[in-house]
Amino acid sequence: MNVTLSRAACPRPAARSDGVVTAMRVERDLLGEREIPWDAYYGIHTLRAMENFPLTGVPLSWHPGLVSALACVKQAAAAAHLALGTLPEGRAGAITAACTEVRAGRLHEFFTVDVLQGGAGTSSNMNANEVIANRGLELLGHDRGDYRHLHPNDDVNRGQSTNDVYPTAVKLALYSAAAELADTMEGLAAAFGERASRFAGVVKLGRTQLQDAVPMTLGQEFRAFALTVADDAEVVRRAAGALCEVNLGGTAIGTGLNADRGFREAAVAALAALSGVPVLAARDPIESTQGVGGFLELSGALRRFALRLGKVCNDLRLLASGPQGGFGELHLPSVQAGSSIMPGKVNPVIPEAVNQVCFDVVGSDAAVTLAAQAGQLQLNAFEPLIAHHLLTAVKRLDAACRVLGAKCVSGIGADADRTRGLAERSPGLATALNPVLGYGKATELAQRSSATRRSVRDLAVEESLLTPAEAERILDPLGMAHPTVQGQGRVPGPRQAPDTTE
Repeated sequence: MNVTLSRAACPRPAARSDGVVTAMRVERDLLGEREIPWDAYYGIHTLRAMENFPLTGVPLSWHPGLVSALACVKQAAAAAHLALGTLPEGRAGAITAACTEVRAGRLHEFFTVDVLQGGAGTSSNMNANEVIANRGLELLGHDRGDYRHLHPNDDVNRGQSTNDVYPTAVKLALYSAAAELADTMEGLAAAFGERASRFAGVVKLGRTQLQDAVPMTLGQEFRAFALTVADDAEVVRRAAGALCEVNLGGTAIGTGLNADRGFREAAVAALAALSGVPVLAARDPIESTQGVGGFLELSGALRRFALRLGKVCNDLRLLASGPQGGFGELHLPSVQAGSSIMPGKVNPVIPEAVNQVCFDVVGSDAAVTLAAQAGQLQLNAFEPLIAHHLLTAVKRLDAACRVLGAKCVSGIGADADRTRGLAERSPGLATALNPVLGYGKATELAQRSSATRRSVRDLAVEESLLTPAEAERILDPLGMAHPTVQGQGRVPGPRQAPDTTE
């Protein structure tokens, strides 16, 4: 494609009849005329949206991935039209050049509409159409707003509708963001795995319902954390895959009205090539236009991870509680002073912060769920909220995983003497005596251990229920943590009381 583009800087300002130079231009729409700042790349539709939706103060540019995805969709459409001969080469070239710049991060400051808006994303789509058209006009050597030479609707949006462009762009942005999140989650899982290896020989007391249970190793506990995160990374990847079916080319409701013959197939193929995302044309564009199943699947995956990551952070905070009055088994890295009044106090601020991200993501899932069910007939009008919450949730979880791994998990230490001491003194060790002495006698020992604060091992030897060697073998906490490896507790049948009959 050989298209000569002018590299004009900024067109000259307009001059009023009285000779005073202004910094405005006039654009028209179905509601009338409005003045637009001369140096703005957006147009009248964007201006009205800025005025109509002052809701969050968060502009579309806050999601640069979505802005780039919108430009990618427009570039794919231009490529399809060029291939089909349905758009002049010069206009297609200008659109392509403008989209390339936007995808490279330029002009994002002109994507100014609020992330929450009425119209099912129409304002976001038109914001993209206007910015791309005005930059394209500039590249062609024309003034911004001179849409006779390149029109936001007739050219940039040719063969498209908000209802296929916007959800396609959202899916594209979410797919990339979710893939990056999954990579980050795997990094966090690796950090937990490294600590698991380091703590492999640190024996400790397991707990159920916050009560003493049986021994385990700290390595086993951290290995479980690692698997939790790694499993959820795979769930996020699978959910991202559900976003690859797009309705581009379906136009208003999925029937493809106003799309040129062959446009749908050509545009989706071009989009896959440009984005590197394995997008496919929707099996049923009508269903795809009204359905938000992929968004719900990703939201559910994020909610699952938030809940499980929150549990891990709760455990870290609990195990590190103290230093004197709590569990005191872990030493979390000290990253800042913890109190403005209590000297020397250090708080588990990193897990606390991550917990709050997790709470926020669960709340986002609730909002996405409500928006999904509120859709009516052939379109869900609430996709802007779905997009904003999902993109935000992915972004925050990604940051939370990075912070948790780098500032907390990788520097966690353990008090091995304390963990072993708690394990050796716990009445829970009596569990290993069930196959040796029977449940009843083991229960008596556990109760006496709790009442006297003496170890089950000492009591069993004192009562001649076990020899010192047997007690050492059967009630070794590390052996109990690996019973199938160590052969712990494999004494067949309960030991019988001595026969005292004549």
